[in-house]
Amino acid sequence: MSPLPGLLHLCLRRPLPPPEFVDFIVEQLNETLNSHSMRFKQLHTTTLLSLRNRTTINAQTTTNASELFKQPTNNLLPRPRNNKFTDSDIVKCNIAITNHMRNGQCDPALRLFNSMPRKTSVSYNTMISGYLTNGKFGLAHHLFDEMPQKDLVSWNIMISGHIKNKNLGAAKRLFDKMPVKDVVSWNAMLSGYAQNGLVDEARRVFDVMPKKNDISWNGILSAYVQNGKIEEARKLFESKEHWAVVSWNCLMGGYLKKKRLVEARQIFDAMPVRDEVSWNTIITCYAQNGNLEKARKLFEESPVQDVFTWTAMVSGYIQNGKLDEARRVFDEMPEKNVVSWNAMIAGYVQSKNMDWAGELFEAMPCRNISSWNTMITGYAQNGDIAHARSLFDRMPRRDCISWAAIIAGYAQIGDTEEALQMFIEMTRDGERLNRSAFTCVLSTCADVAAFELGKQIHGRVLKAGYEFGCYVGNALLAMYCRCGSIDEAYQVFNKIEDKDVVSWNTIIIGYARHGFGEEALKHFELMKQTCIQPDEVTMVGVLSACSHTGLVDRGRYYFNSMSQDYGIVANSKHYTCMIDLLGRAGCLDDAQNLMRSMPFEPDAATWGALLGASRIHGNTSLGEKAAEMIFALEPWNSGMYVLLSNLYAASGRWVDVNKMRSRMRDTGVNKVRGYSWVEVQNKIHTFSVGDFSHAESDRIYAFLEELDLRMKRDGYVSATKLVLHDVEEEEKQHMLKYHSEKLAVAYGIMKTPAGRPIRVFKNLRVCEDCHTAIKHIAKIVGRLIILRDPNRFHHFNGGVCNCGDYW
Repeated sequence: MSPLPGLLHLCLRRPLPPPEFVDFIVEQLNETLNSHSMRFKQLHTTTLLSLRNRTTINAQTTTNASELFKQPTNNLLPRPRNNKFTDSDIVKCNIAITNHMRNGQCDPALRLFNSMPRKTSVSYNTMISGYLTNGKFGLAHHLFDEMPQKDLVSWNIMISGHIKNKNLGAAKRLFDKMPVKDVVSWNAMLSGYAQNGLVDEARRVFDVMPKKNDISWNGILSAYVQNGKIEEARKLFESKEHWAVVSWNCLMGGYLKKKRLVEARQIFDAMPVRDEVSWNTIITCYAQNGNLEKARKLFEESPVQDVFTWTAMVSGYIQNGKLDEARRVFDEMPEKNVVSWNAMIAGYVQSKNMDWAGELFEAMPCRNISSWNTMITGYAQNGDIAHARSLFDRMPRRDCISWAAIIAGYAQIGDTEEALQMFIEMTRDGERLNRSAFTCVLSTCADVAAFELGKQIHGRVLKAGYEFGCYVGNALLAMYCRCGSIDEAYQVFNKIEDKDVVSWNTIIIGYARHGFGEEALKHFELMKQTCIQPDEVTMVGVLSACSHTGLVDRGRYYFNSMSQDYGIVANSKHYTCMIDLLGRAGCLDDAQNLMRSMPFEPDAATWGALLGASRIHGNTSLGEKAAEMIFALEPWNSGMYVLLSNLYAASGRWVDVNKMRSRMRDTGVNKVRGYSWVEVQNKIHTFSVGDFSHAESDRIYAFLEELDLRMKRDGYVSATKLVLHDVEEEEKQHMLKYHSEKLAVAYGIMKTPAGRPIRVFKNLRVCEDCHTAIKHIAKIVGRLIILRDPNRFHHFNGGVCNCGDYW
């Protein structure tokens, strides 16, 4: 009897065998293949792929593989035995190809592949799998099409490639063409649907599978859990008696994700067998949810306190703001791994304590790429781009996250030119422009509203062929939505081949924030016609659309249908949207009644919605009540002090305005300085009220004076009631004239070609006077002006705003 099955089992087990043992197995494969060729082919493929991903062949094997591709093209192959290119020679070539691909050397792998006088399906499969691993999907697909004879492994690899590329439609078409399917094929499709939020499709695949294994059962269970369908997961779990420990852990994790700790603990207590993951999961989740006492008790009860258990406690203390306690546990750890060090460093970075983070980073005995990335991100987010760049330049190795972090740092300080330059250097450095890299950079553009930079990266996305995939497509969609180009966002949305719940949510929320409520609701109805189930985020977008456009009745309907139609329990964000909707519409009593009926205490955002409604409708007493509740919850929230001051000023209560100012000073609350920015020729120009720091300030102010005269002739009157100072009317007009958004709009008109939209962004809510002024400016200069504040977008055109002054 051949020893190979047992050897293969040992090779694929955990912990991994030493490299010397791997070599022994490879030799056994080579010697035995002659007599077991046909029967062994698929098993051999699995082994090679596993070896590639799970261990490293020793120096001798690596050297042999290297010699193959260092030789001239006509002498790449192993020396034939008896003038024949044997099966053993094919195996050696396949191993060498695998080695090349693992090191990102696709061209040498192709040269070796092309020089082989005889190839097996394993050879083709190794090349295809290598191309997919290196992000060369087009080459993989072409080689698959060229295969003279495809085996089951070939089909399965290609289907997995389509799924990894977020192209479920192509995966399904290929799946339907398969002459023979096995359980791996079915599981791949099930997993693909599950990963993209298509739970109903995943269930349909599961139900029609001719044969199911543990991976199938766990796959559909995970699909329910990952997509928040915990009740369906529980029902499935109870339909079968024997489950692996990984499935128990999965269900427990689902309850913990929903913060249903009681049910999670019940699952944990009922487990027939617990592993380290079970203990670490329950400890982590108690810690993450603030119950550190129970987490500590479980930690002490755990039969195995490995490095992950200790790290779970460290992370728990960090996430609950107890850095000193986290450091104490960290120092007590009998063993630390790189994850432990990174967790502690991340805690200091999150608390903006970069000195301590840097000290710990320098003391690390071993760093991985995540350690470097965390530090670079920390320095960049704190505006210390010089220190971030210094670390970036010192890195021994970079990945797409490293590049994205430094690009984000430059974009955050407004240096989009350097951000783009770094993106170009990233391509020159040989860093693979994979989906993650594009997504990171596009998210950066969205965060700082760098529209022009985002468009240039879109061009590179097109060249890379990623536009129609869901992963990058969603990042593009979000970028255009947040950068003020809803039309281009819609074009991207239409091109995404297999839209998931994120795609639909992004376009719905995009239309809502841009003030196109009817379009948002139209897309919600279209979403319901697909197989994609709305989630909590979807309903926030729907209710926001109703709020921004005053659709009270429809908002009530959608709010009441959440639980009944979609099984969604309303959270604080949904209640805040409804209170904002009712409050804006003047239904203040209904808004208060809804607050009283909430199953939990209102948070500061909910009270803030009521305060905003009180300001709109001049209800000072209700505004004072809402403000006091906010001050108790968030005494540092300067925006709420300003809102209440505006309410007092509008009523002429200057004594109370002064009291608010004194209260802020006594409490140590500093008013957040308002600023606006506009992107011109790939550079962000930032302005604050009365700002003369810009190099072209004289021209900007002269142009604004000219605009002011033309606006007054057009009927513009300053809203001096908004000035929070009891001064003369003329001085109030002067104070309003040079607000940051007016300066940014003026500069945008001066510098952008006629006919192009002007996109301005502000960190605070746009003031009523500027809103009125920009309507006049848009009419006078004949330009579309798009202004984004933290709440929404305003589209000014022809003397009107698309919000209809309902904001």
